[in-house]
Amino acid sequence: MAMPLTALIIDDEPLARQELQYLLDSAGDISVLAHGHNGIEAVELIRTHKPDVIFLDVRMPGLDGFAVLKKLMALDRKTRLPQVVFATAFDQYAVKAFEVNAVDYLLKPFDGKRVQQTIEKVRERLAESVAAGSGGSPAKELPGARPEDQRVQSRMAGAEAKLDALLKMVEEQAAMAATGSVGASPSGLGRSGKVVVRAQSRLLLVDQKDLCFATIGDGRISVVTKAIEGDSNCRTLEELTDQLDPDQFWRVHRSFVVNIQHIREVVPWFKSSYQLRMDDRKQTEIPVSRSQTKRLRELFNL
Repeated sequence: MAMPLTALIIDDEPLARQELQYLLDSAGDISVLAHGHNGIEAVELIRTHKPDVIFLDVRMPGLDGFAVLKKLMALDRKTRLPQVVFATAFDQYAVKAFEVNAVDYLLKPFDGKRVQQTIEKVRERLAESVAAGSGGSPAKELPGARPEDQRVQSRMAGAEAKLDALLKMVEEQAAMAATGSVGASPSGLGRSGKVVVRAQSRLLLVDQKDLCFATIGDGRISVVTKAIEGDSNCRTLEELTDQLDPDQFWRVHRSFVVNIQHIREVVPWFKSSYQLRMDDRKQTEIPVSRSQTKRLRELFNL
């Protein structure tokens, strides 16, 4: 009889969550405890449910899969991390995860046989952990322990180091992308004058000049043009801003980046502050932080 497992699915795409839920249900002996929609939810769900395994999307707005694990480790390094299976549409992330052998990965669209293989791999690792008496946490080698147990304990003790190596590798990739180096990630499309916007289960390439503003809230980065509203694949506003023309885009507030060409009106607000009324369909009003008020006055000779 197969070892029963508990799992979480963390992905910002509803269709991906539904597909993976179906495949896990079909595999049997695995109970999905909850779904998460973004990285911020993921951290809380993992700490609350303490599952055996999490199926974690790599690229999510606000806090991506790698950042989720980094945050968990920072919160409490004594907490046992669950087995992690990264889900991604970009194979370069999968390859990096596979190279350090700290986690398994699934490429989108998901394949039923590959999901079954992953589940078996998770069961094997958990069984090894139980056999070593580590409960999934790093363990010190015990004097007199059998050689095979020492090997298992050593492998478990190295899991955190391997994860750190993966995180460092991804951060280096992000730094290369920010400088336009060879091997930059897909988010580097912005340097060609385009930004990727996810809307209605489609990935659209939008001209920067058409972007009215972007904002972050509830762990998601929303991108608004005159025609569409969607989500960015970037993890943070800083990452998105790095792709944009600094002469046209302005970080007016910690939660907003605006295209100067799409400001329709400057609205005086209380206590000598201002709001910007944009020219999108909703004529969205965006606050200007006090630290940016001086630049606003200089920009429009107020």
